[in-house]
Amino acid sequence: MATARILIRPTTRQTPDEWGADNRVYPPTSGVPGERNPYLTPYMVPFGRAVASGRYKRVVAVTCAQAGKTESFLDIIGQRLDQRPAPILYVGPSKEFLTDQFEPRLMELFDQAKTLAAKVSRGKANKKTLKRVAGVRVRLAHAGSSTALKSDPAALAVVDEFDEMLANIKGQGDPLGLVEARGDTFADFTTAVTSTCSRGLCETEVDENGLEFWKVMEPDQIESPIWRLFQEGTRYHWAWPCLHCGEYFIPRSKLLRYPDGATPAEARRNTHLACPRCGGLHVDDDKAKMNERGLFVAPGQWIENGVVYGDPPDSSTWSMWASGLASPFVTWGDRVERYLKAVASGEDDKVQTAINAGFGELYATGGGGDLPEWEEVRARVVPYQSGEVPRRVVRLMCGVDVGKRTLHYVIRGFGSQASSWLIKAGIFYGLTAEDEVWEKLEQMLLTPIGGLYIERMMIDAGYRPDKKAAGDEHRVYRFAMKFPRLVSSTKGHDTQSQPVNVAMIEKDSSGKKLSRSVELVHVNTDFFKTMVHDRLRTPVGRPGAFYLPEDVDDDYGKQLLSEARIIAPNGKPKWIKRYRENHWFDCEVLAAVAGFLAGVHRLPAGIVREEGADLDQEIGVAAEGDAADAAPTPAAAPATVRSIRDRFANMSARLNNR
Repeated sequence: MATARILIRPTTRQTPDEWGADNRVYPPTSGVPGERNPYLTPYMVPFGRAVASGRYKRVVAVTCAQAGKTESFLDIIGQRLDQRPAPILYVGPSKEFLTDQFEPRLMELFDQAKTLAAKVSRGKANKKTLKRVAGVRVRLAHAGSSTALKSDPAALAVVDEFDEMLANIKGQGDPLGLVEARGDTFADFTTAVTSTCSRGLCETEVDENGLEFWKVMEPDQIESPIWRLFQEGTRYHWAWPCLHCGEYFIPRSKLLRYPDGATPAEARRNTHLACPRCGGLHVDDDKAKMNERGLFVAPGQWIENGVVYGDPPDSSTWSMWASGLASPFVTWGDRVERYLKAVASGEDDKVQTAINAGFGELYATGGGGDLPEWEEVRARVVPYQSGEVPRRVVRLMCGVDVGKRTLHYVIRGFGSQASSWLIKAGIFYGLTAEDEVWEKLEQMLLTPIGGLYIERMMIDAGYRPDKKAAGDEHRVYRFAMKFPRLVSSTKGHDTQSQPVNVAMIEKDSSGKKLSRSVELVHVNTDFFKTMVHDRLRTPVGRPGAFYLPEDVDDDYGKQLLSEARIIAPNGKPKWIKRYRENHWFDCEVLAAVAGFLAGVHRLPAGIVREEGADLDQEIGVAAEGDAADAAPTPAAAPATVRSIRDRFANMSARLNNR
């Protein structure tokens, strides 16, 4: 009768956060003892309300670690069982997580809430992975058990740490698909999914109202399953008001400011957050005030005077992202310290953990110190312009990447001990199946730049199924046959015993016989991509340094860093794209191949041309590094360069006559 009295008593309709505040109390052993305060993590409150509303088929939250996700799940489960009892399925990433972490907290919830304690079946009916509350089942399942995921129907499914789950459960399909199939018999079935994100490439875009949102990327650029779900939904972003200018902005790790060259400990003590609107700096003590006034805003919406305007996105998936900077449990300085320590370790996994768990942001493979960033590469910019040829450049090489409608090319000048300068990066537009674009390339090949001719041009003829815009290798062979001493076609290989293997081919990939044999250079792409990135890290003024002109643009720099090297589980190196476009990087790799075959690493120190702009004083490296290590006699260098120049001038004349 006592149980019946509790069961039939009407309850006041509440949202999950309101229910949690009224019914839950943390013990003295917890991190924040006392009554439950859902508004300590206000960015999770709309998430719980979206789940309870019944308006959405799927509700997705992407946050950092220690952001209050599990506490919000417990509020959602408790509120549903107390006010609208229905079967619930909770899915965790592993069996150990269920039994050692979540199940004890779930029982604590049942014991704390007076309205639930008497509704819980005790004794033999109370199993580790199956509870009975208010006459309905609460099933605890893990991603490794397809049987548990398919066993019970449910009106509410809760999926925790989705990115840690297996992509395929014993051939039965993905975990989310199996879970959502359990709700077919409930009209108001909702799946709530949360996780810290993992790997992927993601850019931002600023809308007309000045808010910077995460850009929707192609699915093949995102490895993180939770981020793909986020992109499919409403894409709400947690925004803060600047305490200086009052304008709202979306906090991210790139807005953190700490002294240049600071140690991790120094950065922890001196970290601030900058407003992207006015540049005003905030300290960690400002976080609570900004969270209190924080708002969710989606692309297409805007905020004025603390009010969100614009229609909400139309989607059956409600999705949100909140920066790890909003978490009240970890300071900004602590997060920066962990990140800098991870970078200093040079270990990719540690850097990924610092970015995913600390900031709640995607990790682009290769951010662990093996790959320089654009800011670091900018240190290689020296005072000359594209099209100018510094006097220390004595040989020109060219790399060409072929697409269906474009020829991207890079002309790189080499000097003593393989030091090099970007002379020009450009694009010829036109269908590469037609003659016009190749005629433009031919004209460039035969036109001197600063008194020098392109000595060797490498053109990518490798067919790649993943590259939809790849060009026709047959046209590459035809062009190479026309200039057999200047042009070589290439094909890249992930691994190869030698850096290059030169072969003569008689047929193209379709089996059609060529009019005459053509040279094909098989390239170890791992070797030469690593070479280019190593030269990017070579200090200015040292042998092998990699120089860029003052007018180089950000797109070139972005593409130069578009791929990162990792070691796959099988122990072999693998290059992963960080950015979608990588034409300039491919061209620079081919220019490096041309330089390698031409032996530019054997050019003597201090070599210069007789003619050309005297840019050495402006560049500031003529008297140091490779130029000072072993300067030759004054007559030696000009003679070497004169022979190269004369030889290629004669070759060009013969080609023109022919």
